Amino acid sequence: MSTIEKALQRKKEAAEKARLEAEAHAKEQAEKQATSENDDMSTPEAAMAKAKSARQSPKESASTESSAPAPKRAKKEMAEREKSVPAKAPSAQPVDDDRGLVLELHLNEEDFVTPSSNRSRVSEEFRAIKRKVLNNAFGPLSKTLNNPNIIMVTSSNPGEGKTYTAVNLALSIALEQDKTVLLVDADVLRPNVMRTLGIDAAPNGLMEYLLGETEDVSEVMYHTNVEKLRVIPAGKSHHLSTELLASEKMEETVQEFASRYPDRVVIVDTPPLLGINETTVLANLAGQALIVVEESKTKLADLSSAVETLDPDMAKGFVVNKSLRLRSDEHGYGYYYAGRR
Repeated sequence: MSTIEKALQRKKEAAEKARLEAEAHAKEQAEKQATSENDDMSTPEAAMAKAKSARQSPKESASTESSAPAPKRAKKEMAEREKSVPAKAPSAQPVDDDRGLVLELHLNEEDFVTPSSNRSRVSEEFRAIKRKVLNNAFGPLSKTLNNPNIIMVTSSNPGEGKTYTAVNLALSIALEQDKTVLLVDADVLRPNVMRTLGIDAAPNGLMEYLLGETEDVSEVMYHTNVEKLRVIPAGKSHHLSTELLASEKMEETVQEFASRYPDRVVIVDTPPLLGINETTVLANLAGQALIVVEESKTKLADLSSAVETLDPDMAKGFVVNKSLRLRSDEHGYGYYYAGRR
């Protein structure tokens, strides 16, 4: 081997040795860094701080360093967000427990009857309304009515407040010591009970039961966090809703509602009376009809036509919605009982 070849060989061996040493050094440094990071991540607080630091861009880091201290800056940002985002009322969420699906209701005391309502205007108005309804259902008149504890709540036309009335009447009756109440959304064309209660996800309901998609009505009868209140949603819409509501299965179900529990009151939110076939069908199953009238809006001719569609042997009551009070800015409810016609 020549002198030149020997020199090249020695140079090659030296380069290989340097490469191996560099790799060994890099590996050692990597192991030390990993050990250090594991120590830093040993607590949740350290892990969160590390993750936040990794996500933060150089621009954001510079901004943070030049701004106010972190706690003050965080409070300022939170205050700005609260100003820009409108407050949202809490919504009801279905939860599972040993009773099955339970509807957790969070209701505004100014607009709804609640167990904690301290003689509010709404609670007092519906207390007066329910007293007459309960007297009809369980008093002397009940012997002359068919299914006196089945109360349909309706109106002449949409938008007159029937669902709001049905919900609050049910809530008020649920406060009775010796009564339970079942609220049924039978307005299958425009169901609104669940929305009024603030339920985000409407589970299966009346239509699914009548279609045979659920075997037992108890599967669509949901408990609530109001102890004596149960709810049956309308379920999905169906092109044969009139026929389903007029079916023998529906009649048998209502009869079971009426007779199975002697302390039960059933509030049925039905479609408006005018131009809706489903309402006429449901009227044949109820012993009482509560007709919601919006003051200064409902036409007398419409109201008269609506009443004519009802069974003459029913007990009929009229709830005047948004009636004017002594002060011009106050509105409320009034109840007028028509008796049997």
